[in-house]
Amino acid sequence: MNILQEGRKIGYAQRSDIATATGFRFSEKIFMRINTLGVSQPLTVQTTADLKPDRTLASFHFDLRSNLFKFNASGEVKGKQLNVRLGNPVEEKINTIELSEPPYLGGGILEFAGTSGLRPGEGKTFPVFDPASLGQRPVRVTFLGEEPLTVMGKTQAAKKLSIDFMGMRQYAWVASDGSALREEGMLGIVLTRVTREEALAGLAGELSADLTELASTVPSKPIDAAGRLRLLKVRLSGFSEEPFFLDGGRQTFRNGQLTVRRESLAGTHRQTTGEGGDLAASRKSTPFIQADHPKIRRQAAKIVNPDDPDGVKADKLLAWVYKNLEKRPVLSVPSALATLENRIGDCNEHAVLLAALARAAGLPAEVEAGVVYLRGRFFYHAWNVLYLKDRGGWTTADAVFGQLPADVTHIRFVRGEADRQLDLAGLIGKLKVEILETER
Repeated sequence: MNILQEGRKIGYAQRSDIATATGFRFSEKIFMRINTLGVSQPLTVQTTADLKPDRTLASFHFDLRSNLFKFNASGEVKGKQLNVRLGNPVEEKINTIELSEPPYLGGGILEFAGTSGLRPGEGKTFPVFDPASLGQRPVRVTFLGEEPLTVMGKTQAAKKLSIDFMGMRQYAWVASDGSALREEGMLGIVLTRVTREEALAGLAGELSADLTELASTVPSKPIDAAGRLRLLKVRLSGFSEEPFFLDGGRQTFRNGQLTVRRESLAGTHRQTTGEGGDLAASRKSTPFIQADHPKIRRQAAKIVNPDDPDGVKADKLLAWVYKNLEKRPVLSVPSALATLENRIGDCNEHAVLLAALARAAGLPAEVEAGVVYLRGRFFYHAWNVLYLKDRGGWTTADAVFGQLPADVTHIRFVRGEADRQLDLAGLIGKLKVEILETER
């Protein structure tokens, strides 16, 4: 399949689905050149998986490579657990994910839905596992009806499906055997079936549209001197509020109206309970925030002293990450250890590294994600929140901008591990921000 973005070719995808003695063997390779913040980067993602006869996941191997980073994961379903291995064989760890129901792979559900005998208007919800974030989310596929579709110069009957992922709607047209003929996704991205030769043919020389800018939101009016504000009041609309963490800490959310107040380092207004309030959990090492890895612990010990007050530790750690990481958009699965070794990254890399160093230094730390105001738009962004006893509790920190606390245009939608950012998909192309009040 060709991958097009607003009509311009940016890559190709190749899939196969073969019956085996134990079920099916699924494989997918995707290559794209992606423009983010004016930088064009190659990205290759390969997935192979053994599926059971009902097409639920039995085992998988996932590999992602860009010009700067690589990430691989493999896993196997054992009963109600998925055991996942990350990293190279020398340092890999086994991470166990509890399963509430048998998972599917996203790339494999179209064939299942296309051949499952759904009638027009009927749908099925699939619990889908994402190897890049280790997250699980429901995906609703609905059979809309049959439509004629011209593919490689020939018109044929196709089943049209809608795919609803966290409020983000995509469409696919599949043949009678369930194989994909065309897919339409967010940000103007379209996949169309072509010959192998055409798919592998050269890509357009010019840059594609900037996906980061396409995903951003222009507010109702500009914000002057955003970094100096101590209060921002906005009206948010266009999305479902259910999966998001909008109310708590420095944010107050009522009836679509959000107020963000800049924290005082004297520490009189803090969140100590609610989502992310479990301090023990916020000190633990996790698959992408490897706080207990010797390299992370050694680096943290070089930056802070054990007897430093919490606030001093936070200042030192933030300053080190801000100074020592090259700020550049990258295509990767954000990992603290890989970021420490490569010393380069965008907001996600800054956030996971600061979280890991903070936890290694004894500070509870989490990653927050949402939007931030920059150059007249709200862009999707990630930063941190650190628990500082001597400053009253949870305090935002942004290692990309060197801010502690972060400015009030950092609007939090989620807090937690990498899989929580999957929930942001429902905002893309929908979020509307009306500026109601600012205060210095």
